[in-house]
Amino acid sequence: MRVFFAKLSLAAFFALVVFPAFADEEVTFEANSPLTVSVGGAFRVEFALNAKPDGGSFEAPSFEGFDVLAGPAESTGSSIQIINGSMTKSVSHTYTYVLLPQAAGTVTIGAAEVKVDGRTYRTQPLPIEIVDEGESAQPRQQPRDRHSGSGSDEVQNQIGKEDILLRAVVSRSSVYKNEPIHVAFKLYTRVPYVNIVPESAPSFNGFWSQDLTDPNSAQVSRETYNGKVYETRVLLDYLLYPQQVGTLTIDPVEMTVVAQVVIQSRNADPFFGTGREVLNVPRKVKSQRTTISVKPLPDGAPASFSGAVGSFTMDTEFPSERLAANSGANITVKISGRGNLTFVQAPKLQLPSSFELYNVKTTESINASASGISGYRQFEYPFIARAEGSYELEPVEFTYFDPQRMAYMTLKSKSQPLEITPDTQGGGGAVVMQGRGMSKEEVKLLGEDIRFIKIGSGQLRSASVPFLFSAPYWILLACILLLFVLAYAALRHRIRESQNLALVRGKRANKVAVQRFRTAKRYMEEQNRHSFYEEMLRALWGYMSDKFNIPMANLTKENVREELHKRGVSADDSQRFTDIITRCDEAQYSPVESARMADVYSEGVNLISRIESAIKR
Repeated sequence: MRVFFAKLSLAAFFALVVFPAFADEEVTFEANSPLTVSVGGAFRVEFALNAKPDGGSFEAPSFEGFDVLAGPAESTGSSIQIINGSMTKSVSHTYTYVLLPQAAGTVTIGAAEVKVDGRTYRTQPLPIEIVDEGESAQPRQQPRDRHSGSGSDEVQNQIGKEDILLRAVVSRSSVYKNEPIHVAFKLYTRVPYVNIVPESAPSFNGFWSQDLTDPNSAQVSRETYNGKVYETRVLLDYLLYPQQVGTLTIDPVEMTVVAQVVIQSRNADPFFGTGREVLNVPRKVKSQRTTISVKPLPDGAPASFSGAVGSFTMDTEFPSERLAANSGANITVKISGRGNLTFVQAPKLQLPSSFELYNVKTTESINASASGISGYRQFEYPFIARAEGSYELEPVEFTYFDPQRMAYMTLKSKSQPLEITPDTQGGGGAVVMQGRGMSKEEVKLLGEDIRFIKIGSGQLRSASVPFLFSAPYWILLACILLLFVLAYAALRHRIRESQNLALVRGKRANKVAVQRFRTAKRYMEEQNRHSFYEEMLRALWGYMSDKFNIPMANLTKENVREELHKRGVSADDSQRFTDIITRCDEAQYSPVESARMADVYSEGVNLISRIESAIKR
């Protein structure tokens, strides 16, 4: 009875504490579909809700211009996350339709409605472009005889010449010098692919380039090119600033795209019996050569022009109108806007001759995007006013070329009056120089802060002391003896370690694993799946055997997890090791590729690196 009441109390505590911890999430109802589809090609439309709908409250749009092949198919999911003691719960409810376009044109799917707790939510209308691709849209599939000599040609023929394209998309072809150009190397595909291998790197001779490529971005969109619908993906993204005048060339980029082709085989597999094969077909693609016409900047640039091109503003900040002599102050100039901010130089500052100007301090905040570089560069001019009096600081001028207006624009600050008062120590003296190459008789000494260098012979005498038995001699001798002792101790330590075979294997485990990973990478580039997964298994099992001094015959997933736990490796990394081993075992003997070799390779290398770091700690 006590046990029953204890369980009941625990359940009540859980209900009172845990359920209120669920964070209320804003309800969203969104519609998702491709932006561009082809006539005769079926596609999916999903209406996703992140809450539980009221029963029977969903109302679908009319789908005018489409034939509904299937739907609505409802799917529901939920998840709970606990992070730092905070528990959140998420719910998803999706309605899926399969539609078939009736005719080419632009058709809008209306809004769908659903109710949650009596409140109505609607999706935004979805405009979809329907393109008529003609006969090119028909799939090309032919049966393949496993024993036919022309099988390789038939597989290649499954991929049309225009099914995989690589294009250099340039924002414009005629610009001024130092005016930005956006270049994106985009992959256009009409067939599935599993890997992309770069063959050459981009070359931008005559340009200053800013790499905008996001290695973590794999966003895929749909576009129409030459009357055909493609899935597109930006592989390389650059912002270019031409540094030369004339015709500049963007050289082509070459890549190998490994596409997948489904082949109908006349000889069905006796075990699986599907009669279909999925083959990897490498196809080399090359972007077009692009020329850019770079125009020179117009003549007649003002003296304050230093090469800035774009659209800018200038803010200046002068010190107060009164300043004590021999004290420091700053003049700040901030150039903001969009253009070649990286090349913007500090404007020239004209100060009275009795002012000492020091090195300019530059701070900047620059953001690079496809439309150009924006942000600001701020210049601080520190100076010291030596001589008292009344001065007029000349205006600061900054000139840039505006490509939109095709003219030079000059920004000019106001002049600033400045009165220098005697310093607190009663001196306002300074050295006033009116030019270079002056003699000391032409220098007016207003204070006691300058002394001239004495010239002539100093009548110095050299005192020589014998090195032998001197203090440096004994110090050098002691250092030599100390180095000998340290070298002897290090050598003895190395000999003891080399006799310990288990210790040697443990230290060489990471090096051996790296060599095996390199061999696996070579198999991956050759698309040799069986050898790749076999070498990955050797690298992973071999590392664990050498690192933990466990014979290969005794290695199991359980004792590896136990050893990793003893050495402070997280449970997530231990589970990842088991997952990678399982995926390699399945992919090695499965005829259908269930795991991408690139993902398996990357996860294996990263896992060994994290384990090595955890063990060293």
